[in-house]
Amino acid sequence: MTVALRVVIAEDNYLVREGTRRLLEDSGQVEVIACVANAEELLQAVDNLRPDAVLTDIRMPPGHRVEGIEAAHAIRRRHPSIGYLLKTRVGELDELLHALREVAAGRSVVDSGVVERLVDYRSRQAESPLRLLSEREIDVLREMAEGKANGAIASSLHLSESSVEKYVNAIFSKLGLSEERLLSRRVAAVLTYLRASTT
Repeated sequence: MTVALRVVIAEDNYLVREGTRRLLEDSGQVEVIACVANAEELLQAVDNLRPDAVLTDIRMPPGHRVEGIEAAHAIRRRHPSIGYLLKTRVGELDELLHALREVAAGRSVVDSGVVERLVDYRSRQAESPLRLLSEREIDVLREMAEGKANGAIASSLHLSESSVEKYVNAIFSKLGLSEERLLSRRVAAVLTYLRASTT
């Protein structure tokens, strides 16, 4: 009988995380020893539990960009024997189980979706106007992209409304939108974010 793989799952979406956990455990081939929601929790779980393999999304809080990739590099430095599988989606169960066994055995498995997204991210990062924004300004812009007004953004990010207003004005300025009418500036800023964000 095959020994169950001890796996840590990192995924910020609760439904995807729990669905993946159940899928893997129901196979009888995997023991999910931890499910975490961000890169910091992932590194802590790996340090404490020493799994055979890690299954991680490439995008996680706080930035939703390449945190999974950065965490994978950190895991490789700290625990070179632990395999990690970067994913953009959960596909066929058999493929996922095979990939987990491959990385646990020290071999590499590359999800073409990860490669596409990484190349896309790198090229867009170099030319994106969003590179001018601070991390907090990106947070504010992300909230704006969800249609939130300044008051709701302040509540969500635990900031004062005046701070949010300063961030919003800085965003408009850095994106070259200072001369447009207020509503038009918000729409233009959100469009810039949506175009530059990884799809």
